[in-house]
Amino acid sequence: MRVLVCAAVLLVPSLASAQNHQHTPGMVHPTNRASTTLPTLAGQDAYAAVAEVVRILETDSTTDWSRVNLEALRQHLIDMNEVTLHSAARQTTIDGGLSIEVTGVGRALESIQRMMTAHAPMLDGLPHFVATSAVTPNGARLTVRAEDPADQQVIAKIRGLGFIGLLTVGEHHAAHHLALARGGATPHSH
Repeated sequence: MRVLVCAAVLLVPSLASAQNHQHTPGMVHPTNRASTTLPTLAGQDAYAAVAEVVRILETDSTTDWSRVNLEALRQHLIDMNEVTLHSAARQTTIDGGLSIEVTGVGRALESIQRMMTAHAPMLDGLPHFVATSAVTPNGARLTVRAEDPADQQVIAKIRGLGFIGLLTVGEHHAAHHLALARGGATPHSH
């Protein structure tokens, strides 16, 4: 414990100086990247996701800046954070798959209800899955079954993925985030 406290004390000055956005002597300007190696991530994960989308929009000559809506993307990223970090999920094994009660309070409750109702149709549209969702007073219920009730491999996959894994299936998030930023999608439709 004493070692951790000492390490934290030693890091505080460097963390404080790392948050100073002013140009300091010896620092290489971002446009002169040939002389230095810069981090690839722009900090906190949601900030980095937005920064990546901004870079894509800036390099695309067809970007219609009058339609760009980065606030919609930010709100969706907040929902993702709430569902991932501030919800409780109780998983129940059912015939052919899994039923998941996802609950939360405040912003997490609202985020759960938006995201579960949006993800169920997306999962249902994938091969091998049948998915439904229902809003509950404390959150939502997500039910996912194998399309073929005899397919033990898909059933095992559903149960192995569980709540958070099922939300990631389909590799749809990156395209959805870009569509949100371009102003071409509603915040919680997939």
